[in-house]
Amino acid sequence: MIHVRFAIIAVCLFVLRSSLYAAGGDSLRIVSKMDTTVTAGAGNKTEAVYTWPADSLVSSKLHKWQDWKFGVLIHWGIYSEWGVVESWSLCPEDEGWCQRRGPYSADWYTYKTSYENIRKTFNPVKFNPSNWAKAMHDAGMQYVVFTTKHHDGFCMFDTKYTDYRITDPASAFSKNPLSNVVKEVFAAFRQQGMGIGAYFSKPDWHCPDYWWPYFPVFDRNVNYDPAKYPERWKSYQKFTFNQLDEITREYGKIDILWLDGGWVRPAGSLDEETQPWLGKRQWTQDVDIPSIARMARKNQPGILIVDRTVHGEFENYQTPEQQIPETIPAYPWESCITLGDSWYSTGPGEHYKSTNWVIHTLIKIVAKGGNFLLGIGPDKTGELVPTVYERLKEIGVWTKLNGEAVYNSRPLAPYQVDNICYTQSKDGKTRYMFYLVKENDPLPSSVELPSGFAGKAHEIRVPGHPQSLKIQTKQGRKMVMLPKSLLEKMSATPAIVFSIKTSD
Repeated sequence: MIHVRFAIIAVCLFVLRSSLYAAGGDSLRIVSKMDTTVTAGAGNKTEAVYTWPADSLVSSKLHKWQDWKFGVLIHWGIYSEWGVVESWSLCPEDEGWCQRRGPYSADWYTYKTSYENIRKTFNPVKFNPSNWAKAMHDAGMQYVVFTTKHHDGFCMFDTKYTDYRITDPASAFSKNPLSNVVKEVFAAFRQQGMGIGAYFSKPDWHCPDYWWPYFPVFDRNVNYDPAKYPERWKSYQKFTFNQLDEITREYGKIDILWLDGGWVRPAGSLDEETQPWLGKRQWTQDVDIPSIARMARKNQPGILIVDRTVHGEFENYQTPEQQIPETIPAYPWESCITLGDSWYSTGPGEHYKSTNWVIHTLIKIVAKGGNFLLGIGPDKTGELVPTVYERLKEIGVWTKLNGEAVYNSRPLAPYQVDNICYTQSKDGKTRYMFYLVKENDPLPSSVELPSGFAGKAHEIRVPGHPQSLKIQTKQGRKMVMLPKSLLEKMSATPAIVFSIKTSD
């Protein structure tokens, strides 16, 4: 059951437009958005105050982004050559995701040197982003977020500020005409009409102004006190600013600047979740996001900035990772969840979730007003593995048929009850009900409709089926019978969508 407290917030603020999704009640009703300041929270956890962007161009872009609903997050870098976790094996923390493996793992210094030399052999000759972009577009994805630089500091773009880049002569792939990977990826996805997001890591474990060679490295954080060595930290701030200036100025239209590495943040911004990330020393690592934001929006008017976990003006939407909020959040949000075990194709041992799982996850997220950013990445050759292409094709079959219930939709209380989810059209004139089919289960011959959903209607529509279906009342319960032709045609569908006009 949805928590009533969000309804109370909505009533108290009483400023309704179309920006933030609010929740409340346990009957089917329209859920508006609030264009104002709201206390953000999910479940029982109270978080920071969310403020809707005052910049009209940013506000407009955020509305547009909320309508996209489905995107892809592509991780790819030199780490794929070894099939190891992205960057984190360089981090000397005693955590499962930081474990080093392979012939260089016994000694951190040897491992780091060997890791940084991967670029001499990383030669992804099958790299063809047009193939990725077409497959993902056909799957129904509306935008891409691509890793321009992960925490390891290796740049997948032609930066002028370090030679640790894919286009440097010391990198094996540098002689390939597609070596400026970010340029090629962005161009390929723009060609498909998709929105463009640039993932960028605020921490850089290769840069000597972040991990200063003078001191040993203890954890993910800067290894010197920026307050004690302000000139070195200023040099790092300038380095970060300059690289983001390159990306937002030289790589065409960009819709989203997706900033990762939440331990790099200003003083006073820590909370219960993020404070442990700074380790024992708790050194403030402020890269001056306000200056970066001004520059980025001068280069790209209206660009969304997502300074992940640093709640406030420069986190235009929040990004829960590998999870879906239990209750409907009172702020714009996007769940980023992997298709496989990892963020990219690490090798033959990678396991991929089913098409049913993807469609059900998309529906559950959209029913709560969020976006779904599916994590996919190529292997070391630069190509997506066949299983990923297969999943994308199957996902596209469903989204092409049922997209009207997903894109540009709004939440409809009670959002989800067991295997039933709800949305509505943006204008509120059409309601949608999703019946999630358990994997390998047959379709039911009949489905009960909640009275609040059906209203006074006598007919209901199923996308892809030519005739409307009669709504029958049996012992006070409203039922829709599924004809044999529909059951046969949709026997493999992950979810059936029912739509009804509210005027009925």
